[in-house]
Amino acid sequence: MYLILIGCEYAGTTTLANAINEWTKESLGAEFKLIHDHYKLPDTKPHGPELTAEDIATFQQLSPRLTEVIQRHNLYYHTPWASGSEDNFMGIGLYFEELVYAPKYYGYGGRGQEGDRSKISRLLEQRILQFRPDAVLILVEAAPDVIRKRMAESPHPYPVVPEEDVEHILQRFEEEYENSLIQQKFTLDTSTDSVAETVAEFAVKIQPYLTQSDLLRQALRQRKTC
Repeated sequence: MYLILIGCEYAGTTTLANAINEWTKESLGAEFKLIHDHYKLPDTKPHGPELTAEDIATFQQLSPRLTEVIQRHNLYYHTPWASGSEDNFMGIGLYFEELVYAPKYYGYGGRGQEGDRSKISRLLEQRILQFRPDAVLILVEAAPDVIRKRMAESPHPYPVVPEEDVEHILQRFEEEYENSLIQQKFTLDTSTDSVAETVAEFAVKIQPYLTQSDLLRQALRQRKTC
């Protein structure tokens, strides 16, 4: 299973990703060993020890040019480059966050700029479709007032989206979702549903996109629990 979850900050992508991983373990007897959530700056959440405040302060001093190069390498590193792999992969944001956030907040990646993310993203999508045709794109949505409520109640240590930009960023993610070359895709709205309810909706919507090996694992898992 190859999943890409995207959406505006505070829409619930990270929370949902962890819940989907639990569903995968329970329903398929498999798991996403790593959930790749490395694309919101300045806290890129590397695997292993979290970045310290000093690490993040140092990163924030980098020029847009250096940041662009680091993130471009980050994107290519997390994109499949050879056939034959059926490892489960879950990426949060991936190149979509660079498409939406980099030109507006990070100072690079706009059309015609160095490292134009619209061009790079299409190249990455072509590689994904070539080597992981099982890829599924999931847009996680929430109403603007819900996003703002979450911002106020549980603010992130290093927020990206200011309150006044919420509608614009929601629209941008929807645009890039619609423009994506990945055709196996669906949306999940977390505005009113609980995490458990949203995962139940995911379980229904993912069914047509499960691979033969996924379906076999699912059948074996269901047989064991009968």
